[in-house]
Amino acid sequence: MNSDTNRSLKQLLAQWQTAVSISPYTHLPQPPAYAGPDVTLTGFTEKSGEVTPGLCFVARVRTASDGHPYIEQAIERGASLILAQRSPAELGLTVPEGVVYWQVADTAVTLAYLSAAWYDFPGRELACIGVTGTDGKTTTSRLLFEMLRAGGLRVGLLSTIKAVIGDSEEPLELHVTTPEAPVVQRYLRRMVQAGLTHCVLETTSIGLAQHRVDAIPFQMGVVTNITHEHLDYHGDYEGYLAAKARLFDITAQSEGTAVLNRDDSSYEKLATLAGPKQISYGLHQADVTASERQYAADLTRFVLHLPGKVHLPGKDGLPIATPLVGEFNVYNILAAAAAAHCLGVDETAVQQGIAATDLISGRMERIDEGQDFLVVVDFAHTPRALEVAIDAAKRMVASRNGRVIIVFGSAGKRDVAKRHLMSEISARDADISILTAEDPRTEDLNDILAMMAQGCVRQDGVEGETFWRVPDRGRAIYHALTLAQPNDLVLICGKGHEQSMCFGTVEHPWDDRDATRAALQAFLADQPMVDLGLPTFGER
Repeated sequence: MNSDTNRSLKQLLAQWQTAVSISPYTHLPQPPAYAGPDVTLTGFTEKSGEVTPGLCFVARVRTASDGHPYIEQAIERGASLILAQRSPAELGLTVPEGVVYWQVADTAVTLAYLSAAWYDFPGRELACIGVTGTDGKTTTSRLLFEMLRAGGLRVGLLSTIKAVIGDSEEPLELHVTTPEAPVVQRYLRRMVQAGLTHCVLETTSIGLAQHRVDAIPFQMGVVTNITHEHLDYHGDYEGYLAAKARLFDITAQSEGTAVLNRDDSSYEKLATLAGPKQISYGLHQADVTASERQYAADLTRFVLHLPGKVHLPGKDGLPIATPLVGEFNVYNILAAAAAAHCLGVDETAVQQGIAATDLISGRMERIDEGQDFLVVVDFAHTPRALEVAIDAAKRMVASRNGRVIIVFGSAGKRDVAKRHLMSEISARDADISILTAEDPRTEDLNDILAMMAQGCVRQDGVEGETFWRVPDRGRAIYHALTLAQPNDLVLICGKGHEQSMCFGTVEHPWDDRDATRAALQAFLADQPMVDLGLPTFGER
């Protein structure tokens, strides 16, 4: 269908009803009962300020927000349909003539299926592979994408960094990994129209919990790892794990394959939940594994072992050399290789896909302006990711006895417990820590830094000797450079590829890589740090 064509509500409900009667959709929910009049729609929105006549306003209920108070504004702006979980009487609303008000049990679920119906359920026409986990999703997705492409498959990609549809690449919205359901379905339809057969889709726990991908019959679910993250949203680790596990529930019901990390604490639960089709990967007892691992500053080597494959005379395994550094990237490669293997990609294409995956934007990305020490930017923004990034950095300078100097922050209005955990890891594992801003949002940045400093102190850190608080992120990077000696490595973590930083409710343009280059250029010219536009620049 042409995605620009208007739709009637009853047409969408009929398509939903038809879709869930056909395998592999038979396990999916039936559309909610609707006895009201038909209404022609031009689209969906959750933002009352975007409402124009013909749009459906969706009153979404989230952990920290509720769309129901904005229904009156949406009606005033001409919404043709209100999709809500609470009745007009409960809200004290009078619905004017000409506006359809539909109360459902869950607006997020209903939106997911109406969006899929709007684009004629494009997931039916693609082999969709969901990649979830706390860390490594983007790298694993890119690796798998390259392996499938090397194997001759026409594959699309929807990841944190970008959407890839044939020869077209498009950046995604700021701070978004899994887009909202209408956006996901629109991209899937475009992939079908472009003649693609497969899609690698990065799926977050929040995206899963908010039902953004419910209407997709995943042929495969891949997990990287499940550690401490988003507990502000999910409540506790069990809630976080349950959200991730939804991908494997969907995959099992669609008779798909689960790709599981044998070395991760999530393995037993997910292996029980996943269907009979599953494959494991890891560095120990797993179906797909790696041996003879060697780590260097700019190269990782190992031998990849796929089930039942003998690749060289007298040697069971496939030699791999990749610029993706660190043990955590070996896990990412194993996850992608296991998925590709199950999708019928041969070992030559797996090897070619790994070779085609150069450094990922903002993932252990080296910045070189001619300085006599290493500088690396990484997206690590969780305790486990920070730990493995520091470990990789230490391996990169181990042969020359260099130090690791790390710059990082912890986001405001997010998982508060991470602040202590990450600063404790940094104080324990790195040589010097610079604590700074990372999307403080509406929280007081000084309060965030104070909590982080407490974590450093708990690991015997001494402020002014082993750790510093520098609120402005540009100045923090510059300060780290002034402390670096030849053979050291400065590691800047937390933002990676992201293109903005949030102070209050304002997104300020920001790129850690550009900021690091600017700091290096000023440092090497023996000039002070330049103002990069953050509101903290005047703070000391």
